Amino acid sequence: MLLSTLLLALRSIQRNLLRSFLTILGIVIGVSAVITMVTLGKGATQAVQSQISSLGSNLLMVRLGQRLGPGGGGGGVGIPQFKETDAPAIQAEIGGVAAAAPEGRAAVTVVGNGRNWATSVIGSTNAWFGIGNWKLVSGRMFTDDEQTAGAAVCIIGETVRREIYGGAVGQTGLGEQLRIKQFSCSVVGVLLSKGQGGMGNDQDDTVVVPLHTLQRRVTGNQRLPTLLVSMQDGSDSTRLKASLRELLRERRKLAEGDDDNFNILDTQQIADALSGTTKVMTTLLGAVAAVSLLVGGIGIMNIMLVSVTERTREIGLRLAVGALEREVLLQFLIEAVVLSALGGLVGIVIATAASWVLASVMAVPYLFNIAINLLSLVFSAAIGVVFGYFPARRAARMDPIEALRHE
Repeated sequence: MLLSTLLLALRSIQRNLLRSFLTILGIVIGVSAVITMVTLGKGATQAVQSQISSLGSNLLMVRLGQRLGPGGGGGGVGIPQFKETDAPAIQAEIGGVAAAAPEGRAAVTVVGNGRNWATSVIGSTNAWFGIGNWKLVSGRMFTDDEQTAGAAVCIIGETVRREIYGGAVGQTGLGEQLRIKQFSCSVVGVLLSKGQGGMGNDQDDTVVVPLHTLQRRVTGNQRLPTLLVSMQDGSDSTRLKASLRELLRERRKLAEGDDDNFNILDTQQIADALSGTTKVMTTLLGAVAAVSLLVGGIGIMNIMLVSVTERTREIGLRLAVGALEREVLLQFLIEAVVLSALGGLVGIVIATAASWVLASVMAVPYLFNIAINLLSLVFSAAIGVVFGYFPARRAARMDPIEALRHE
């Protein structure tokens, strides 16, 4: 009986294909919008987490500036710079620290191979590479003598290598001369590509030199606005940050009542905060898109009421020859469920294609989520039950004699 009722429902839908398509359009839009929003939201969340984690493992960034938040100042104007000796002191005196490195930066235009390219030059120690999870695709790191003397050597990122020297990855650039401002340095290494960073910047667009080289040959000063600290796996970040704050306050000779003139940023906390924001926005957008499902349900109820009116004589004939009320109810209820379920299936197909295309455009991973697809399909079928019940009940409760008299 259920199979024959299903076939009757499909025939009824087939007789009015255009009307059936317009009926399920709201369901199609709602399902596709919900699935697309959730899929892209999950992809964006993973992209944020992976990009921030690529900055370094268990990384703490210490920067100059008054405390963040209400009442706090900003920037590092007039604030004493960090010292080069702060990094080894942090590593030696605080338990749970894997490595620490000073970091200075400057925006420069580099020239080589008859080309020029605007980039940023970073001055630090060899510990900087381990903290930031940087690998060399070719060449070597700096020697101790090069770091101490501020030698004219550099390690370049993949973007700089490509723009200045061209060619295949790791095949050119090594051993070449690269001019940074008024001095030329020898390229002793090429970094393995890492792509976009957590803030959308190109991490490969950089040139790394020894810290003393940056200070003596590029900036001409001892400015050191950043310290990078890598925590050991399993370390208590709260305790370690407290110890780090205490040590820096002592080294910077801050009195007990003085505010910190530095900020300690935990990249894992930043990643969690951004991921939480992305999840909230995904939920909000999904909820807004779900309103279309309710609109689609109202459309199904409206068309089913029209269908009941059009088929009044058919309903009367079925009831007159012995059909039970529940059988008529089931027939129209199944029609409503089939309509809404078809809308759900079409919406899933459209959402899958749209999510894949938009994920490529937005440069986020496409994560197929079977749970949200099945949930959307079940929800669309449930809408058919809810909004199709009233028309089906109206058909089942018709008086056969009055129905047969209907013109």
